[in-house]
Amino acid sequence: MKMTETAAAVVLEPPQPANAAVIWLHGLGADGHDFVPIVPELRLPAAVHVRFIFPNAPVRPVTLNGGLPMRAWYDIKSLTRGDLQDDAGIRASAATLMGFVAEQIKAGIPRSRIVIAGFSQGGAITLHAVCRLDAPLAGAMALSTYLPLHDTLPKELTDAGRATPILMCHGTADPVLPLTLGSDSRDGLRGWGCRVDWHQYVMGHSVSADEIGDISRWLSTVLA
Repeated sequence: MKMTETAAAVVLEPPQPANAAVIWLHGLGADGHDFVPIVPELRLPAAVHVRFIFPNAPVRPVTLNGGLPMRAWYDIKSLTRGDLQDDAGIRASAATLMGFVAEQIKAGIPRSRIVIAGFSQGGAITLHAVCRLDAPLAGAMALSTYLPLHDTLPKELTDAGRATPILMCHGTADPVLPLTLGSDSRDGLRGWGCRVDWHQYVMGHSVSADEIGDISRWLSTVLA
């Protein structure tokens, strides 16, 4: 695959003209290169020509890390869901994500062939965005993450959000975002009518070989 890079994103272009797209957000402090090495391991079907877009989060101070500037999709004051969350930052980054979706649609990729994805903080943005879609996508993939702004969801969840398949994966020994944050988010989403496929693994705040296999099978299904 051919890789290009701009300030906004790292893009992997398939050898054949793209007929699908995956827009994949990195976690706190990482950048668009973080998940590039995983792409060859996905071994997607030959007929699925995926353009992978890995956006870069802006650099901003993060309260949880002592105000240290780093790439972040939103500020984090604590990892307790009851504490004040960065509503404006979360919504702004979700809008950025949907801007990438709009670019792919304009480039000729139908919504039914677009997946949004993210790890950790990027996964939180993905879950926030998928629940508020105005039209369904092929799917949304949320890895080692949780649902932010959950209190607002009952008023904001759309039919398109309920119709879009969601893959959630989490480590049972995650020391950063405990398993219960992910499983509680899963249960809430399912309770609101969302289509959540859940997998958990004996791992920390990371990605495992078994998880990559499940991601590959899920992507092959939703992009079939």
